[in-house]
Amino acid sequence: MSGAFPISNSKFSTMGIRSSQNTILSLTDSGKKLARQIDGQRFGFTAKIITAKRNDAYGELMAFIIKQRSGKENFTIIPPEVKNARGNETGTIQVVGSHAVGATSISIDGHQNDNPNAFRAGDFIKFANHSKIYMIVADINPSSNASTLTIEPPLINTLADNEVVTYDNVPFTVYLTNDIQEFGAVGATKDGDLLYQFELDVEEAL
Repeated sequence: MSGAFPISNSKFSTMGIRSSQNTILSLTDSGKKLARQIDGQRFGFTAKIITAKRNDAYGELMAFIIKQRSGKENFTIIPPEVKNARGNETGTIQVVGSHAVGATSISIDGHQNDNPNAFRAGDFIKFANHSKIYMIVADINPSSNASTLTIEPPLINTLADNEVVTYDNVPFTVYLTNDIQEFGAVGATKDGDLLYQFELDVEEAL
């Protein structure tokens, strides 16, 4: 692990989130589709960093990117576009009971009673002691302190009772997917200071 992305000094101007999951598809003579997935799902994204001077952000950013040694190191990043969940949950949410690898329905508790839209489809979550990020794929409108999360992809590690669920400021553990990292000067200020721009591509490290 090689640190946390210096997001405070390097805001995103654009970001595209992607989900990668290799699937083998084939068709029978009758036209029936056969599908098999051959590895785990991974989130990734492409982000463009705002244009700024070297003294403002890019010195620190350049040093951080070089420390990653291309894709060798993993680092954490909280994408600003998705750091706040769409739901309005504010409590400490915990897993209820144990859950096996492959599960997509996760029992939780810790809600405030009658809390509509506690979680919304499309929110990202992370379980304590797990690096994998999951997405909530169905809204949660609990009428008590307990409910069931529906997530994708299926669990890749077991869950234990009382593991805490992180739903805001979710840290993605990622690596750079390109061997060449380029910082381009795209203009200059009226005082002659170069303005840099940088784009990075990352994918989850499982």
